[in-house]
Amino acid sequence: MRWWSLANFVSNAGTWMQLTVQNLLVLQITGSAAATGLSISVQAAPALLMSLAGGAAVDRWPRKVTAAVSQALLGAVAFVTAALVAVGRLDLTVLMVLAAVTGVIATVDGPACALLGNDLVRKEDVPSAIGVGSLVSNAGRLAGTALAGVTVGFLGTAAAYAANGVSFLFVAAVIPFLRPAYKAVRGAGAAPAHGGDGARGEQAAPHPAEPDMTVRQGLAFFLRRPRLVALAGITGISAVFGRNYGLTLAVLVTGPLAGSAGAFGTVSTVLAVGGIVGAVLGARLRSPSVRLVGTLAAAGALLQMVAALSPSLAVLLVVVLPMAVVESVSDTAGTTVLQTDPPAHLRGRVLGVWGSIRTVWGLAGPPALGLLMELAGARGALVAGGLIIVASIGAGHALRRRRTATTVVLRAGERVGAERPVLGTAA
Repeated sequence: MRWWSLANFVSNAGTWMQLTVQNLLVLQITGSAAATGLSISVQAAPALLMSLAGGAAVDRWPRKVTAAVSQALLGAVAFVTAALVAVGRLDLTVLMVLAAVTGVIATVDGPACALLGNDLVRKEDVPSAIGVGSLVSNAGRLAGTALAGVTVGFLGTAAAYAANGVSFLFVAAVIPFLRPAYKAVRGAGAAPAHGGDGARGEQAAPHPAEPDMTVRQGLAFFLRRPRLVALAGITGISAVFGRNYGLTLAVLVTGPLAGSAGAFGTVSTVLAVGGIVGAVLGARLRSPSVRLVGTLAAAGALLQMVAALSPSLAVLLVVVLPMAVVESVSDTAGTTVLQTDPPAHLRGRVLGVWGSIRTVWGLAGPPALGLLMELAGARGALVAGGLIIVASIGAGHALRRRRTATTVVLRAGERVGAERPVLGTAA
């Protein structure tokens, strides 16, 4: 697990270095901010249509081999880009094609690497492993963003892409030496090792010796699982109206608070620090629930409303830190539920469904917030977004209480205790 965490830190740093440089490169080639946004969308778009297929591939193929091959392919794309930049043959069309190819590979690489990390620890330690992963991701983001400017300044743009390629190859080289932990789920469709210490989802819905590996089965499982649908709703409404701080806080700082770009950089740093603190706290979770995710999302929305009313940059910085901590803990809790609730043979496809849904949020959120800010201003958009989040979560909680309060009629001879695990899992 230590080697895997180190490899992920290196890979995340390289990825964020490349993303930062890629935005600068598109601006240099086209001089258009719209083209920069388009390059980001082109890289994200494949997840909308292909995440389900990528998740199915993760369930069908050996996880270590899948992760190693996808990392190697991502490294090859980075090296090709670096070579084209170095010889001056990279234009916008080629860059878009390479971004799209990266997005396609990522539909397999994302769930493969996420589930591979969980295999390295016992089931009860999966929340901690996810928290460590979140911590590594935030630390890598800080390091990669900082290194991007230094690398470009001293070695040039091609060097940043080459460094990212090396980071992918480092991960691919580490993977063959990883060993699943004692009592960890070992592979697609496999029963839990050493006597069945499986996830809760496996206990609730045991799968046959030769499970159905179709994409449709993963989608059907997700839609029939109330807690996963509720998690998608909570996370989606928060992502659209409460998580785009790079947009809303940038407008708030440079607009009503009359701050500079450097001031927003300070706010971004505080957000990153809060994310790291939240990841450490999230790693201590043992059995997170959808209810906890909803409570944290509502708390984050309330803090967002307070941040919107900040009279000065100093007050905003004080509020932003706990806001980022709550968001990070909520993310860790939600990811744990998502990765441990489904049976082992369905987890790749469930993550594939999640990838498609998350892409919809990513594409819909910024335009919706932009329109809201046009109508209500930065402060009004943050307050309105917070109210929408709190009201939606409150309404969902009230609806759930009303449904669970309905009397359950049992046939003669049925034992109440026998139904409790099923009702509890469904809730």
